[in-house]
Amino acid sequence: PMRLLWRSSQRYLLRHPWLMLLSILGVAIGVAVVVAIDLANVSAERAFSRSADAVTGTATHRVVGAAGQLDEAVYRQLRVDLGVRDAAPVVEGYASAEGRTVQLLGVDPLAEAPFRPYVGGDDDSEGVDLGLFIATPRTALLATPTAKALGVGLDDSLRLSLEGQEAALRIVGLVTPTDDYSEQALDNLVVLDIGTAQALLGRAGTLSHVDLILPDTEAGQAELQRLQEALPAGVEIVRSSSRTETLAQMTRAFSLNLTALSLLALVVGMFLIYNTMTFSVVQRRSLIGRLRALGVTRRQVFGLIVGEALVIGLAGTVLGLAVGYVLAQGLVQLVTQTINDLYYVLAVRSLTIAPWTLAKGVLLGLGATVVAALWPAREATSAPPSAVLRRSEEEATTRARIPYLAGAGVALGVLGIGLLLIPSRSIVLSYGAMLSVLLAFALLTPGAVLLTARGLRPLMGRLFGMLGRMSARGLVTALSRTAVAIAALTVAVAATVGVGVMVNSFRQTVVVWLDFSLQADIYVQPPSLVFRRGTATLDPALTRQLAEAPGVAASYTVRGVEVRTDQGLSDLVAISPSGASYRSFRFKEGTNASVWPTFDDGNAVIISEPYSYRYELGVGDSLRIQTDRGPRTYAITGVFYDYGSDVGTIMMSRTVYEQVFDDRGVSGLALYAADGQGVDALVDRLRNAYGTEQDLIIRSNRSLREVSMEIFDRTFTITSVLRLLAVIVAFIGVLSALMALQLERAREFAVLRATGLTPRQVWRYITLQTGLMGLVAGLLALPLGLALAYVLTFVINKRSFGWTLQFEVGPEVLLQAVALAVVAALLAGLYPAYRMAQANPALALRDEG
Repeated sequence: PMRLLWRSSQRYLLRHPWLMLLSILGVAIGVAVVVAIDLANVSAERAFSRSADAVTGTATHRVVGAAGQLDEAVYRQLRVDLGVRDAAPVVEGYASAEGRTVQLLGVDPLAEAPFRPYVGGDDDSEGVDLGLFIATPRTALLATPTAKALGVGLDDSLRLSLEGQEAALRIVGLVTPTDDYSEQALDNLVVLDIGTAQALLGRAGTLSHVDLILPDTEAGQAELQRLQEALPAGVEIVRSSSRTETLAQMTRAFSLNLTALSLLALVVGMFLIYNTMTFSVVQRRSLIGRLRALGVTRRQVFGLIVGEALVIGLAGTVLGLAVGYVLAQGLVQLVTQTINDLYYVLAVRSLTIAPWTLAKGVLLGLGATVVAALWPAREATSAPPSAVLRRSEEEATTRARIPYLAGAGVALGVLGIGLLLIPSRSIVLSYGAMLSVLLAFALLTPGAVLLTARGLRPLMGRLFGMLGRMSARGLVTALSRTAVAIAALTVAVAATVGVGVMVNSFRQTVVVWLDFSLQADIYVQPPSLVFRRGTATLDPALTRQLAEAPGVAASYTVRGVEVRTDQGLSDLVAISPSGASYRSFRFKEGTNASVWPTFDDGNAVIISEPYSYRYELGVGDSLRIQTDRGPRTYAITGVFYDYGSDVGTIMMSRTVYEQVFDDRGVSGLALYAADGQGVDALVDRLRNAYGTEQDLIIRSNRSLREVSMEIFDRTFTITSVLRLLAVIVAFIGVLSALMALQLERAREFAVLRATGLTPRQVWRYITLQTGLMGLVAGLLALPLGLALAYVLTFVINKRSFGWTLQFEVGPEVLLQAVALAVVAALLAGLYPAYRMAQANPALALRDEG
């Protein structure tokens, strides 16, 4: 019997190729989005990890100073006074070469053998003359693939741009990677002699850190303690992996949010599979009824339906993996760009294929397909043969279940709200709650469609006559089909509403914040590879000249560094004491009267809202910071609103900063124009007068605001792509449902044609019905979308990044959502309407054979 059943199934699928292909495409896009996002995230993580491994080598620990700088005398102390042989000095930095970001690694080749053998090891390199490399200034080593990508070879000159200054290096050696791993690890790495690196990066007399190799034994721990006790105040020994782990944590919430959004397309795809399999059951209701009457068991029918779903799911999953790989090629660049804008310098040149990602795509694709097919399979087996043979039984059953579906929807909605009210910071729990809300609305959709269609029927009659009433009634008579398609479109459009309102709320909040915080007329800084974390340094003489330039009335400096606190690596910003700079802060905790008097004179700092949320700190707490004078404890006197960094910022007065740190660098300079001085004219004059010694970015207040918003919009590009893909899946779902209705109601339309309805009227009838489906989906998407927007804005965003946002609901977002739903439904209905209008009534009236 099963063999005959499978032959019947094969015949059915081949007779309905469009429905099968649409279902496969829906699954494929859902799987492709999930796989593509996962591959992009994994590739970014792997590129960062391998780059860190190339720099770290075999080092187990690092000797680090405060504010990212270490006096090179510490290295001499380690080697000479403390007798440490496995120690190597390192200077790190980043530059741009031929439009490509490269990492600069300054080392002492004579100390490198235990750490990074590729610098001088004969087995891993070719053409490396260490004598020439050490003795000749401005020389460098490159990995062979990187040299080819940059178009340089031995003895060629490589031009670099770093912190606004140009430099040229002579390539004196090519490192040949031994395998794919080392090739990726050495990608974009430029190895310099430590003296050359110090000169290029303006770090004369200082190092980034000193690498150590200490065994993980009691003897190693004793040696660690001995060294730490002997080193100067402000110098620490940390594990080499600590920085990598800290930077990886920065992007964890970002990656998780992308993954969750990508799953939305798969959820919408599940509605498509459910609709297809349900139609498959209904289309063959007579056959299934006869088979059941002839003795085919429930289990065999159940296996038939689930088996068909698995065939569709397997085909869709395989196609989705291939499409996901192609899609990931573009998405990885968007992910990389966002990480570069917000977190740290990252260059991803190749896509990493992770077996677990592919396995997860297979599991999700097949799992979602089987789950979506379980209910239709149950329907095919649970009803008695006599009921299966009656078409009206299906719709009667659907209407009878509406109260139960609504009850289940209310229960799921209450569950989702309950999960949101749990005092937790779990992002996964938040998305679980959002999924519960989505499913709750999906279960409420049949009842909502029934009530909405009945309510719109008189209006449709007045506007479009008999065809309008028929189109509204058609939604109800085929509720088991139309409700699922409308639910899929509702979820997809609601997602666009939710994410759109969240992004608009975020954008408006940032606009208000920029208007408040950008008080100065002009901002000057050297180019930085990470937009929101300016680490480049202004030339000291140039800083003085700019501050004293004609037309400048006042100024203050900004210095951004990375320091170690009890919470790990943290961003610290030191600002010059100035009433002008103080006006750019709005406080969530604390007031101007309580913050500023102690900010300059006492041991006090203020922290941003994300930092406060991330580490559960507030006014009255204290913060321990490692400085060049040893650890210092500072009272937190204020928490300020800040949307420039989701990892959080510590703000310190420059006066206090210079008391405990030896660093005198300036990352940025804010200038105020004198009375009567035009800002744009002053910007032009400063660019012409002071842009020769160091490449400077001199922007007016307005220009910086525009650039900031461009970066903001760019970070949400990938979100917009995911929203579009979810809508495409929903579009396919509506098209699939309409084509199913075309096949299922062919005899009904043949009767209408036989009784006088013209092809044009049939076309109009179908178009009205599909437009009405889109309108109902759009109207239902509004409350669901606003609910999702609220969760995304006030729960998920808060738990992910710690920001407090305004809630901005623009009417254009809501109107666009309804228009999107209607247009998507109308476009999806064009082909089915054409087919129904052109169908031959005589052929359609014949009995199905």
